[in-house]
Amino acid sequence: MKKLLLTLTCLFSLAARADEGMWTLYNLPPAIFLQMQQEGFSLSYDQLYKSDNAVKNAVVNFGGFCSGVVVSPDGLVFTNHHCGFEAIRSHSTVEHDYMLNGFVANSYEEELPNKRLFVSFMIEQTDVTDSLNAIGLSRLPVSRIGQFVDSVENAWQKEIRHRDSTLRCEIKPFYEGNKYYLTTYRDYNDVRLVFALPKSMGKFGGETDNWMWPRQTCDFSVFRIYADPETNGPADYSERNVPYHPKSWAPVSLRGYKPGDFSMIMGYPGSTSRYLSSYGIKERRDAINKSMVQAREVKQSIMLRHMLASEAVRIKYDSKYAHSSNYWKNSLGMNKCIDSIGLIQQKADFEARLRQWQDTTGYLRGLLDFEKLEKLYQQRYNARRAVIYWNETWGSEADQMTVRGRRVHSGMPISGPDGNKRKQYIEFEDNSEAWDLDTDRELLAALMQNYRENIEERYWPDFFHTVDKKFGGSFEKYVDYLYKKSALMQNKKIYLFRKDYDKDPGVVYGQDIIATLADIRADMKHVSEQIYEQEKWLCAAKLRMEQDLPNYSDANFTMRLTYGQVGEYSLGGRPSGYYTTARSLWEKMQRASENVEYFAEPVMHELMASKDFGQYTDSLTGTMQLCFLSNNDITGGNSGSPVFNGRGELMGLAFDGNWDSLSSDIFFDRQLARTISVDIRYVLYMMERWGHADRLLREISPRR
Repeated sequence: MKKLLLTLTCLFSLAARADEGMWTLYNLPPAIFLQMQQEGFSLSYDQLYKSDNAVKNAVVNFGGFCSGVVVSPDGLVFTNHHCGFEAIRSHSTVEHDYMLNGFVANSYEEELPNKRLFVSFMIEQTDVTDSLNAIGLSRLPVSRIGQFVDSVENAWQKEIRHRDSTLRCEIKPFYEGNKYYLTTYRDYNDVRLVFALPKSMGKFGGETDNWMWPRQTCDFSVFRIYADPETNGPADYSERNVPYHPKSWAPVSLRGYKPGDFSMIMGYPGSTSRYLSSYGIKERRDAINKSMVQAREVKQSIMLRHMLASEAVRIKYDSKYAHSSNYWKNSLGMNKCIDSIGLIQQKADFEARLRQWQDTTGYLRGLLDFEKLEKLYQQRYNARRAVIYWNETWGSEADQMTVRGRRVHSGMPISGPDGNKRKQYIEFEDNSEAWDLDTDRELLAALMQNYRENIEERYWPDFFHTVDKKFGGSFEKYVDYLYKKSALMQNKKIYLFRKDYDKDPGVVYGQDIIATLADIRADMKHVSEQIYEQEKWLCAAKLRMEQDLPNYSDANFTMRLTYGQVGEYSLGGRPSGYYTTARSLWEKMQRASENVEYFAEPVMHELMASKDFGQYTDSLTGTMQLCFLSNNDITGGNSGSPVFNGRGELMGLAFDGNWDSLSSDIFFDRQLARTISVDIRYVLYMMERWGHADRLLREISPRR
């Protein structure tokens, strides 16, 4: 009887969690696949993952930051407009503003190549945990794990490339480092822009509508993969390359959907932290999210003012502003959700049950220590805040040219004759097309002042004292001095000779901020290693306690599957509706005088006011549906992911989550969490009626 009750409890728990999960495909739990079939998935597992025409073969990692899907025999790729944002911007000028006006290639010759843009196809994935442990991984301290895994990856990479030179491999941790998987990819580096809507439609609603429902954004762009003409394999850009011909591609469906219909998303979710402790969530809320929000408010207000004043500046900073504001709003929403659902207390309650189970079973006794974990997070708090502010001011999230490729550091290539330091130099390319002088100067001064006001003195760069002594505490004057005296700050190609390193104030500035980051990291290193180990044991304990249930690993930008159903949600007794219409978009367009983010060109008003949407009209509602909701589980990186129906046909592209569940990176709220996707019929309608892209539509050949 007890065994029967346990079985029933497990089945009930599985059903209750059916829509949650970012599942790896190669070891998809049978119970999960059975649940998918019961909910309407009609293909076999081989058709999903293993065969030459498997659904997974059409899904790509787009550029290392988004997802996409191959939709034609000639290598067309659909992804989101915001995923193609930088590629579109990079080809834009004031004279030919593709960001503002859109872009349509009417032939292969007109398709535009993109530096450093690639797509990756996942070939296979395997669990290599036992192999790594057998050669010493399990005996290593945390500080040596990364280097060890990298060295093994390099060795295995050589073996794989010896068999097939077009492949590469990655080893990544899963389940908080309790497992390691080896994933093999094939990369294509010649990816060209084919089609983009004007920004008014591709990013309709801007930050006003970002993360919100209802949405009407036509968030898609089209690229094409090019390949070696002899082998159909990967090749660097060349004019002689030809369109890639895949063995299979995703069929595009015009059938539509109704509430309760099966919905499956496959893509590359970037990062989730569902196993994170209550102490880690508190750090995320207070040290990370709050700091990011505050710093980006300073940054974005300056960017926006300069962008509104100049079209040339707008083109340069459009994608930077969009990226910054996207995660600014995400952090705001996440903190709101953490507090509104009492997530920290929920996690604490679960940890109390886990402690009780640990006391009963003795599992990981002497390793997993909750009191120690709490103290470790307290010790790291100030340094963690400092890292966020450093990154927003000078790091990868900063947008000034002074820190994006022009800092002098020891790893930079040195040119010139060996043994003659006076004639040796570092060469910097002219990157002035990506930044604006006045905007850059104001951003740098304001962000450094903001850093000083929010971070304790022990984490100040040394030149802050120079600012006080020589410039009366004025960062504006210090920045003026940098731009006047430093060769690094000039908007041209630069040759900085080694003999001049120590004399250049920009070099001193760069060395100081790098040294500051090193100091912060040194303070964090030992504590962070211990936190990593404790969080790993916490995850292991959860997996053992729930060993009768399937558990997925947190997202780490490897291919995942999520399944669910099309449908609305209810908040405060108000149903959300599950789709939006052309009429609703037209009505928003009429409010452009109140909100510039609702502006659209006259032709867009005409297209949305049409009485005839042709084959793109939904058979049930009699209108063209624009965007729709499903209860799939997604996060950043899933942007551009294909949304498949139960037959494995493409019915949309995922592009957002909803405001009411922005804590989903750390907690999936089954009642509220929804994915927002653009309907593929809306995509095709705009390609036909606005872009007149008949050649592309013939190539795609959508199914009725």
